[in-house]
Amino acid sequence: MSTAIEFQHVSKSFGDTLVIPKMDLEIEKGELFVLVGTSGSGKTTSLKMVNRLEEPTDGDILIDGKKAKDYPLQQLRWSMGYILQQIALFPTMTVAQNIAVIPEMKKVSKKEIKRLVDDLLKKVDLDPDKYRERMPSELSGGEQQRIGILRAIASKPEIVLMDEPFGALDPLSRTTLQDLILELHEELHNTIIFVTHDMDEAIKLGDRIGIMAKGELLQVGTPEELAQNPASDFVYDFFHSSANKLGYQIPLRRVIEVEGYHTLKDDNTTAIPLQEDVTLQKAFAALSEYRYIEVLNKQHETLGYLSDKQIFQYLSQQ
Repeated sequence: MSTAIEFQHVSKSFGDTLVIPKMDLEIEKGELFVLVGTSGSGKTTSLKMVNRLEEPTDGDILIDGKKAKDYPLQQLRWSMGYILQQIALFPTMTVAQNIAVIPEMKKVSKKEIKRLVDDLLKKVDLDPDKYRERMPSELSGGEQQRIGILRAIASKPEIVLMDEPFGALDPLSRTTLQDLILELHEELHNTIIFVTHDMDEAIKLGDRIGIMAKGELLQVGTPEELAQNPASDFVYDFFHSSANKLGYQIPLRRVIEVEGYHTLKDDNTTAIPLQEDVTLQKAFAALSEYRYIEVLNKQHETLGYLSDKQIFQYLSQQ
């Protein structure tokens, strides 16, 4: 798979304050890449350098192998979708007009734009006949964010940048829109950089995750790689801070008997025996040393084995 975006020794300063000391990163075409970190970690600044809302102080960002600074600025930004937490729909434009902003700038025909708008509204379960002529003020927060997503993808950009897009939404709307992003990404195969401070969200969405702190990219990997091989105590603590929310208090017995996860152990791999009432939290912690968990009942009989991949798969679905 080829590289869509590459950071080459990128640093960023604001005045005398160095906020990104050095960043090297490759994001593959068609990847949903999540940058996660606490407030002030540098993730939003990193995102803004991709479409040159911020310029690197040093180093280069490459888009499809070409330096971002060598693209005409308008061409670069038109080639990318950009979604913010505060979606900022144009208040005097209808829903249809908001979605059509970039296609109109690109001189797409009115007939094609109408078809495009209707097709996109249907994708997010908004009836075109009811929503096409509505104003942003007539929409709920979740509906506004859907329109913002449609506006960002209306011109079918190969790259979409998303900066904490669901942070202000209620949990139900947030979950619905996370699912929407996954569905649209599966359909469009675009490259997405998604910024969040929420590790749960990162685990759910990311093909790979980059964890940032104090301007440094500490580790990049799949959710499973980060869980099993954290590069530092900070990565371990940050990743595992989602424990209770991810359902780590569920006993192993439930995973085996109720959820149906069960596997036969590879005879060449050591398993750690754990009692059936032990929670997933303890099992998860043991995965750094063992590939399998042997689940024992109160009579110390084997109920079954859970592989590291099965446990992670289960946690990711919670």
